[in-house]
Amino acid sequence: MKKLVVNVEGDDTLFRKALSQGVQSFLSQSPLHGVETYVPTQDGYVRHGEKKATVPRVVIRSPRDLEHVAELARSGADEVVIATGDWKIIPVENLLAMLEGTGCRVLAEVSNVSEAELFINILEKGVDGIVAKPENEQELRILLELVKKPAEIQLVEAVVEEVRPVGVGDRACVDTVTMMEIGEGMLVGSKASMFFLIHNEAVGSSFTSPRPFRVNAGAVHSYVLMPDGNTKYLSELEAGDRVLIVSRTGRTRIASIGRVKIERRPLRLVKARYNDMLGVVTVQDAETIRFVTPGGELISVTELKKNDKILCHISQTRGRHFGMAVEETVVEK
Repeated sequence: MKKLVVNVEGDDTLFRKALSQGVQSFLSQSPLHGVETYVPTQDGYVRHGEKKATVPRVVIRSPRDLEHVAELARSGADEVVIATGDWKIIPVENLLAMLEGTGCRVLAEVSNVSEAELFINILEKGVDGIVAKPENEQELRILLELVKKPAEIQLVEAVVEEVRPVGVGDRACVDTVTMMEIGEGMLVGSKASMFFLIHNEAVGSSFTSPRPFRVNAGAVHSYVLMPDGNTKYLSELEAGDRVLIVSRTGRTRIASIGRVKIERRPLRLVKARYNDMLGVVTVQDAETIRFVTPGGELISVTELKKNDKILCHISQTRGRHFGMAVEETVVEK
């Protein structure tokens, strides 16, 4: 997980909101009790926490500034905060390449959530953290999603044990504002411990046009894995929420929801096993709902059968309370 340093100068309300949502690093004019604090100085910051340290700040205007950051890293700096001008992507790409293997973390000052998303995704690796002053609680939530999102999620090969119709019920189509690629989808399941990769509708048929912005995700009771590692029920999703998109290789990205359509349709239940773990998902009984095999092929739920192998994600979380992981004894059947 990347670091988020929230600038709370003169805003006690923002500090309390950020603290309640798990933020542990703040920028303030004086040290804050019980949390890591970056206090501004003439040349950067003094980081107060478990160990007090000086954190240089460098404004990137030319290649010489990049070399200066590299010199700081070679001199033992464990963190450097950078600020950029009009040129952002190329200088930061070069800097990340220069610092590869040094152990020095790069934190980037950002002026808005769009910049934060840009810096976190540069070169697919991104900077190690961001320093930001969110305007409101919604921006704070988006920043937390960005820093908590894993770069990759491990997918495993699960073996199908049972596929059968279960009658009519309500299912949710999640329409995002982005076009998904072949191999991408969402992680959905009936249990907190096991999620199925449900593919998007990029592949059409003789009766339907491709809809690569959509995942027909499953029955409304199902969990969907969110960018911050928590879950929501499919029935809870709505326009403006941001969901985790996962590829067949485990690569992740975030997409905003434009619409959720809940409609009554025939449903089909799928059970699959990975080692001693049995997962369950209920999806619409239709040819356009597809799972992904370990080899990357797509297989429709209407063609899925016992002993087929499909991609799933195994979570160490065994229980959820309002979508958050909890350590308690939970049995889900």
